[in-house]
Amino acid sequence: MIFPRRCPFCDGLVSYGELICRQCRRRIPYIGKDYCLKCGKPLADKGKEYCKDCSNTEHIFTRGRSLYVYGGRARESISRFKFHGRREYADYYGRDIAAHLGSFIKKCHPDILIPVPVSREKLRKRGYNQAELIADSISDCINVPTIKTAVVRVKNTPPMKDLTRIQRMKNLEGAFKINVHDVKCRNVLIVDDIYTTGSTIDAVASELKKAGAKEVFFVTLASGLSA
Repeated sequence: MIFPRRCPFCDGLVSYGELICRQCRRRIPYIGKDYCLKCGKPLADKGKEYCKDCSNTEHIFTRGRSLYVYGGRARESISRFKFHGRREYADYYGRDIAAHLGSFIKKCHPDILIPVPVSREKLRKRGYNQAELIADSISDCINVPTIKTAVVRVKNTPPMKDLTRIQRMKNLEGAFKINVHDVKCRNVLIVDDIYTTGSTIDAVASELKKAGAKEVFFVTLASGLSA
């Protein structure tokens, strides 16, 4: 009551005990029924099963889903969450993922959740790993443990939003390594905030596969519209 929560979409104050305001609850930009069967990107062409990227690329991950269409309200929400200290949004994000993508997650039979790690520099500057907060919230809902130290980021990559997939993959070479946790013969669910080309998910999945992970799936908060 002294420190009321803010709505993750409009950033307005919400009623005591609520995580989102009533007005925004009716306008959440969910990805609909037309999405890529491999990466979960929303499809512009409803007649297709796979996006252009997944039709032309052999991804290392098994399959993934995203919750929101990345743009407008979702973009602004995630920006405040990542760069302006709105850590509290993670409580709603995780619950919303569990509620709307729960059936997908259940079919993945995950043994552990692994958030995409950030570099020490970004962690020091930001104060938290946004993917880790989302993973913790999902974990509370589905009773699957989050292993925060299974994968570490050993290379601080520059911003990649304007890079191609090939450029992203080159940037991510050697960026991750498996830490002490045993992932052998386990199904892993990677958690991140945004899915763009899949290069980050693939880079983490590659290390997990080398360490003996059985299947690697992912969920993210948002994904941009695909061709």
